[in-house]
Amino acid sequence: MSRVAKKPVALAKGVEVSVQPDAISVKGPKGTLSIAKPAGIDVKIEDGNALLSANEPSLVPLTGTLRAIVANMVHGVSSGFERKLDLVGVGYRASMQGKDLSLALGYSHPILFSPPAGITITTPTQTEILVAGADKQMVGEVAAKIRGYRPPEPYKGKGVKYSNETILRKEAKKA
Repeated sequence: MSRVAKKPVALAKGVEVSVQPDAISVKGPKGTLSIAKPAGIDVKIEDGNALLSANEPSLVPLTGTLRAIVANMVHGVSSGFERKLDLVGVGYRASMQGKDLSLALGYSHPILFSPPAGITITTPTQTEILVAGADKQMVGEVAAKIRGYRPPEPYKGKGVKYSNETILRKEAKKA
């Protein structure tokens, strides 16, 4: 058994895990998430922990992956995930228009981005964007999509970047 799969998933207060023959669903204060469960993997809930085990050796790596996904689902429905983006550049602005995000990124037109269900986007300042939600994969995907409209360039560092990202700067050509 892999080291990751052996660790039990601690269930937070107010989180319920239900196991069907073909799916695992996690319900908590921030919402409900579910994932398909492979046939050879068993999930047991005992003493506020979820334990995963494989029936055959070929499913051991998948058990570790499923355990990590279930742990992220439990964390997501209890406290949620968040990604912060920064806009660097003169005239680069972000604002909310209803539920849609309006971005001014140096193009001739503003970019309107409507978030998928389960994702909330807020703009604390004109140059900060907060993407939050219960599904870790969806939060990362939405943040990457917003960053993709104007990725940071290496000469001046202008663009949309993650707040914890460091941009490797290049030196301009010398004459």
